[in-house]
Amino acid sequence: MFLFGLALTSEAQINIQDRIERKIKERADRKVDRTIDKGLDEVEDGMDKGAKDATKGKGDKEKRAGEGEQAGSEGVSDGSVAGTEERTRAPRPLKAYSKFDFVPGQEVVGLEDFSQDAVGDFPAKWNTNSGGEVVTLEGQQGRWLKIGGEGFYYPEFLGSIPENATVEFDVATSEEYSYYCGFIDALFVDAGESSNLLRPGDVNRVQVSVHPQAAGGSTGSTRIEVRGPDGAEIMSNDRGQSQLVHRGVAPVAHVAIWRQKNRLRMYLNEEKVWDVPRAFQNGADYRLVLKGGSCGESIAYLGNLRVAEGAPDTRNKLITEGRLVTRGILFDSASDRVRPESYGTLKEIAAALSESPSVRVRIIGHTDSDGEDAANMDLSKRRAAAVKEVLSKEFGIDPGRMESDGKGESQPASPNDSAQGKANNRRVEFVKL
Repeated sequence: MFLFGLALTSEAQINIQDRIERKIKERADRKVDRTIDKGLDEVEDGMDKGAKDATKGKGDKEKRAGEGEQAGSEGVSDGSVAGTEERTRAPRPLKAYSKFDFVPGQEVVGLEDFSQDAVGDFPAKWNTNSGGEVVTLEGQQGRWLKIGGEGFYYPEFLGSIPENATVEFDVATSEEYSYYCGFIDALFVDAGESSNLLRPGDVNRVQVSVHPQAAGGSTGSTRIEVRGPDGAEIMSNDRGQSQLVHRGVAPVAHVAIWRQKNRLRMYLNEEKVWDVPRAFQNGADYRLVLKGGSCGESIAYLGNLRVAEGAPDTRNKLITEGRLVTRGILFDSASDRVRPESYGTLKEIAAALSESPSVRVRIIGHTDSDGEDAANMDLSKRRAAAVKEVLSKEFGIDPGRMESDGKGESQPASPNDSAQGKANNRRVEFVKL
């Protein structure tokens, strides 16, 4: 190495020195930007609090367009998994999801968009053996958990994952991300066999990994690993995913995992990636733990975590029981535009209606209590009308068989005193006439 250093030309040494100086300046600029962002976030938080006080806890219009529109019919920010102002990735045409059969659970049991945490803090409802902080991302809405390094991240507000449940979240990376560094893994670990969930064991573990590819690469990948009661590997496999390629900015992808007793299905954006019939073991007490990793300048981010319980029973509830409530129809923020992630839910409803051509239904929109009563009423009516239009134009259901109405915030399904309760209030109801 000494001889190699002597062999360097003076020009090469100058170039190296220039790169070092440029790198130092870039890092200094990033630190300044973070300081400025943190100050602006504090100012915005103060403004939000003032607006909330002025409306006696009603919440300003911007917040209503965010939290109030996440879960389902009222939308994820409306569209977002956990309720940010708007979906954190460019919307795709509804027909792009024509093979998308994911249907979210019917009752939200866990919701995290980090809105209750201050930027710069580690989220209060989580635990970790590593580090991290809540941040905002340029060009993205809402707040995100910046993964601070190699380690585990446990959402303490979540209990056992039900036998029929869905888990959704968004993932993002920095532009400097390298495929060879760790990213975000979703682990379902057996709490009965893991005394410390921040150091989970292998017994009954189900692990799904999501890795993007660095700029200039050809593809990203996902990986699944399933272990049995003795901790031995039952299966593991990798699969390339073109949606996670960098295109000038860091990729943001939506991950959806559907558990139906032993079966696991996993979706990345509109594509089903895994369908494993026997991933979960009988009798295991599965808890969700996220694993993060980073190296060098690579940074991973987690956003919009949403866990919901309940297997879909669309035809029975709509045709036999005469009433179906869904939180799986999503909308753009403060808008009646139906998001393409709703395709799986809409397809099931359309199939039930097609099988019973004599059935007529009334479609009713519901919101949470954030925002003005009149605005919520108007939004709920417009969204119900939008669902009717989509069922007619995209799925061929006779519009004469459908009526639409909205109830705004007047008929809450849960108290509006928590993000989870508000998420359950944002819904679309189908009533047989």
